[in-house]
Amino acid sequence: RQHASSSSGEKPTSLTDSPSAFRAPSRALQMAMARCVTVVALALVREASSFVGGLSGGVAPLLRRNRVTQAATIERTGASVADEPAYDPLAGDNAPLAANNRGEPWLPQMQRPRRNRKSAGMRAMVRETTLAPANLMQPIFIHDADDVTPIGSMPGQSRHSLASMVKEVEAGLAAGVRSFVLFPKVDDALKSNFGEEAYNPEGLVPRAVKAIKAACPEAVVVTDIALDPYSDQGHDGVVEDGKILNDLTIQQLCKQAVCHARAGADVVAPSDMMDGRIGAIRTALDAEGFTDVSIIAYSAKYASAFYGPFRDALDSHPGFGDKKTYQQDPANSREALVEAALDAAEGADMLLVKPGMPYLDIIRRIRDTSDLPIAAYHVSGEYAMLKAAAQNGWIDEKAVVLEALLCFRRAGADVILTYYATTAATWLNDGEGA
Repeated sequence: RQHASSSSGEKPTSLTDSPSAFRAPSRALQMAMARCVTVVALALVREASSFVGGLSGGVAPLLRRNRVTQAATIERTGASVADEPAYDPLAGDNAPLAANNRGEPWLPQMQRPRRNRKSAGMRAMVRETTLAPANLMQPIFIHDADDVTPIGSMPGQSRHSLASMVKEVEAGLAAGVRSFVLFPKVDDALKSNFGEEAYNPEGLVPRAVKAIKAACPEAVVVTDIALDPYSDQGHDGVVEDGKILNDLTIQQLCKQAVCHARAGADVVAPSDMMDGRIGAIRTALDAEGFTDVSIIAYSAKYASAFYGPFRDALDSHPGFGDKKTYQQDPANSREALVEAALDAAEGADMLLVKPGMPYLDIIRRIRDTSDLPIAAYHVSGEYAMLKAAAQNGWIDEKAVVLEALLCFRRAGADVILTYYATTAATWLNDGEGA
């Protein structure tokens, strides 16, 4: 800068105007700069060595170790590394565990959910969902004969005579089951397109209701309201030119519901899935003085493949086609909410979802949108699968059945129709569900 000032006093306009503005550094400065670079480089090497292996001898030891490790790995593939120190989860700056006052391993965590699961007593105290025999409803298949006929596709289930049916009800009541739903196997000679046998006051179901009420007046008797057991077409409604007629079917269903109420049924359960049938049946019952007869609406009954064994039991397979024009599409869930809301508005006392286990999401969705009691049907296909697995020794039948029934309750079901009802109630009474 001193040299840049001329005798005239003028200053350079830029650094480049002065050729001597940047002179080469002196020899001493060059040596000092070199020493600084060397110190910094050595420090970086030491830090890198410490990070990758705790080395303190610089680059050469690091390279030597890398070569040795690579060679050893090639020579002893799969062998243990003998020279590695044992890992101690309590040591080091990033140890996952600490030691408590007793010197024991300790994870510093305030919330420990396992404390509420530490004993049977604690688990019972905080249990969110319970299962009791009163939550179960026993379906009973009946036929107009004196024998009891086993149902091949439903091991442990049979078509009962009226006398045998009463014994089934008595056994259920003794175990704590309070409700029973009847499904008739009707003689083919009595079947027709209009299902007139469905409202015959001397028919199988009215006689069965009277028999139960005479022997077990405290039992809650539920009857199925649908035409398929009585139809020579195998459908839930009257058929014309291959189409299921909605309103004409409802006319028949109203007659059937009143007939069953007159016989003493406590509850009627329309399972047909015709539009508007709940309101019509409610009006028919009320008009005939049966305001105390309840309605369980099959609100979300899906066109499911899980019904096969049930149709074997009643010999009610569709005579043609399928039931997809009136039962719900298994792909839909919002539709179930529409059906449930309509049934509730029309006077249903309880809303039912069928099938059960594959449709727990539907039970939950309806539970979240309705204050009415919810029923779920643990259907024949589900029962048959559990029975088959149990008979082959693949599952613990008691444990799996009780877990399945508890899942219905957890999803939001108040009542579970299950072929295991009386058996499961016996297990519960024996403490198997604790």
